[in-house]
Amino acid sequence: MRVERLRQRHLPALVGVLRAALALVALWLAAAPCAAIDNPDAPDRVADFQARAQAYEARISAAATTAETVTVLVEYERFLDAELNQAYKELSSKLDEDARAQLRRSQKRWLAFRDEEFQFIDGNWTREKFGTSAALSRGDYRCALLKERTLRLLQYLRNYL
Repeated sequence: MRVERLRQRHLPALVGVLRAALALVALWLAAAPCAAIDNPDAPDRVADFQARAQAYEARISAAATTAETVTVLVEYERFLDAELNQAYKELSSKLDEDARAQLRRSQKRWLAFRDEEFQFIDGNWTREKFGTSAALSRGDYRCALLKERTLRLLQYLRNYL
């Protein structure tokens, strides 16, 4: 008798929880096909870029002094800027005229964002506020921003041979 009362009380709640869980799983499964499908025959530009970037990142990690780290960060930023420009040019060359114009507008807006972000980074992480580590933070944040955009453009390129 007692088991029957427990079942009557808790079974509807358990069924509700199971239905909610099944609904979440169904939503997740339905959303999975929405992810971009990369061209499996395209070269793996992302992995190639990350391997080139890893050489700088290893040098940054191995640097013994702040000055040495800052020097490598400056070199890394130049490398990332060149990689970003190359990724943009390569992606642009793969697009039709309309898509190329959209990418151009997007990149101009991103460059404006980058410039504003760099001003924020350079103005906030100052020696007065953060001591000698400020230069490390500035370099790291600037490089992270460039690397992120480069990866995004290279990921777009995965759809092209």
